[in-house]
Amino acid sequence: MKRIINIVIIVATPIIANAQNTNTQGIDEDIFNACAAIFTAGLIMIFILAIIKRIMDYRIKNKIVEKGIPENIASSILQTSPKENRNTNIKWFALLAGIGTGLTIIYYTLPLGIHSLAIMAFCVAASFLGYYFFLKQSEK
Repeated sequence: MKRIINIVIIVATPIIANAQNTNTQGIDEDIFNACAAIFTAGLIMIFILAIIKRIMDYRIKNKIVEKGIPENIASSILQTSPKENRNTNIKWFALLAGIGTGLTIIYYTLPLGIHSLAIMAFCVAASFLGYYFFLKQSEK
């Protein structure tokens, strides 16, 4: 919950700071660039954390094998679920497809403005909704 609140505050801060400038319509280019930079930095951090997690998992598995832990305990710890990996791939596919769809729609509805953010929000939300329905269907 804290993560969501922080993201909302970070995204809303440039818009609130621009509230006193009534001359321009939509989002100022500098504000858009700042939000894009924050979003890109967040994606890079998530990517780095995912790589670190995989490296640490690999090191833990090697330590378990080196220590000679009994086979039944080691197999329960080292057990991986291919279904979980498949769902992760589908989740990223849905997210990237939603972002691509949103960017395509924004390209054809220029100029950039607040409606561009709304389009991106709805496209990403629709992609997560599609992923949710996929999970519900795959559970059956």
